[in-house]
Amino acid sequence: MRMIGAKSLVAKRLVAKSLFAAGLVAGCGMLALTPARADADTVPPFKGNDTGGIIAYPLTGQIDIRALAINHCASYGKVVKFLAVEAHYGGYISFSCRWLPYAAVDRPLRARY
Repeated sequence: MRMIGAKSLVAKRLVAKSLFAAGLVAGCGMLALTPARADADTVPPFKGNDTGGIIAYPLTGQIDIRALAINHCASYGKVVKFLAVEAHYGGYISFSCRWLPYAAVDRPLRARY
């Protein structure tokens, strides 16, 4: 029994596999050369919620960050407690909003504007 076209079938499979491999390499190459978005995970200079927040360190020369944090916590009826300062470009000042200051007997005085 003679196999007609067996060589051509093997050649077609080889060509198909090599084209698939070349397409896969080209696709991975295009993905590797695509630049990532730089603004995909940016954080605003001031961000917070009812438990506290962060302020970008470069804002210290532009605005009063203490007043910013006090006003933020006062909007929730709380007082501010500064936690940490990373004093370099890209660093943050972190603060928490507490119900009462340490060693306080009564609720804090609220100023309404």
